[in-house]
Amino acid sequence: MDIFAPFAGHVRFEVEDGQAVAAGDRLAVVEAVKVEANVVAPGAGVARRGAVTDFSAVDGGDLLLHLEALPDDGATK
Repeated sequence: MDIFAPFAGHVRFEVEDGQAVAAGDRLAVVEAVKVEANVVAPGAGVARRGAVTDFSAVDGGDLLLHLEALPDDGATK
């Protein structure tokens, strides 16, 4: 699942590439003129950065990172 910037500003990442996250975890913060927006994970997954670097200027709708599904551990439910 792709995660996008909510508006134009500067992005500060809160996760590392390859880090597992849970639903609601903060992935990044986008800041513009003293307004900050938390970018949170909509579900569990593995964060894959690379689209932009820390403290980069972004436009609203720019791709920030990709959230991969967690690998299936083979356990049955």
